[in-house]
Amino acid sequence: MGDGTRDARRRGGLLDVGDGNRMFWEATGNPAGRTVLIVHGGPGGGRSATAPKAFDHSIFQVVSFDQRGCGDSVPSAADPATEMSRNTTEHLLADMEKLRHHLDVDRWLLFGGSWACTLILAYAQRYPHRVAGIIIVGVTLTRPGDIDWLYHGLQRLLPEQWERFRAAVPAHLRDRNLVEAYRQLMEHPDADVRSHAAREWCRWEDAAIAHEVQGSPGQYSARPDAAKLAFVRICTHYFAHHGWLDDGQLLREAGRLSGIPGLLIHGRLDLSAPLLSAWELARAWSDAELTVIDDSGHTGSPAMAAAVRQAISRFTDGDLAPG
Repeated sequence: MGDGTRDARRRGGLLDVGDGNRMFWEATGNPAGRTVLIVHGGPGGGRSATAPKAFDHSIFQVVSFDQRGCGDSVPSAADPATEMSRNTTEHLLADMEKLRHHLDVDRWLLFGGSWACTLILAYAQRYPHRVAGIIIVGVTLTRPGDIDWLYHGLQRLLPEQWERFRAAVPAHLRDRNLVEAYRQLMEHPDADVRSHAAREWCRWEDAAIAHEVQGSPGQYSARPDAAKLAFVRICTHYFAHHGWLDDGQLLREAGRLSGIPGLLIHGRLDLSAPLLSAWELARAWSDAELTVIDDSGHTGSPAMAAAVRQAISRFTDGDLAPG
């Protein structure tokens, strides 16, 4: 149902968001239409080239942006000189608000998945009056237990791959928090050390989605070298700090989402982010509906793509269409 045409209505550029950072953004579609903000995953994954095509450009103004340190935003986290202390969840929430003001948007629909879920929920709970609705594909809450599962607990299902992931860390760090160990490696002055750590981190991420033959296995290691360095440096930085969120914060404050319609779509086969988080969020958020896709993991499937199209249609011309 989407219209992916990139025509003269395409707009964008670098927005000065402070702290020496300029955030890349772009908008396509109808400038006078309903605005949807596509929030990318990762963290540090960069904006999607395909997600805007899911929306009808005659109805929507479709806005995408690269979060600090990745994609076309500057400076890049791939550069070891880039200061990471100015790249936190609080900074990203402020950046999103600056973009909304820059575009003179009153309220927008938020769309995204994986890490984007965490960022979307944090934004919506901070600025509920600015959110017309939410579509989340792959619920991820970035709680300490969620991070521990992905980088430690998942060894129960992938022992050989996890042992390689662990072995890439210096011996004196192997029995500690591997996320923090990799974060330290990504700050190492030796470029070879950083590159090796980035490769092994992505190899582990790929192991967690290798069974997803209906989706996109192998996508993490396929990133260009610079994008891989930025992605892993940002991931380890955020995950070592649990997204700078209190444990369970997003569920405890779900009441702030009251009145905001939400559609949650989650794959039952998602090893990276097990279904429990989506189920807990749907219980805590009274205006949310959860759809479980039996044949999908973290990277999707044709059935999940169909569910996403259906969700978008409900905000386009259905019972959830914002005014």
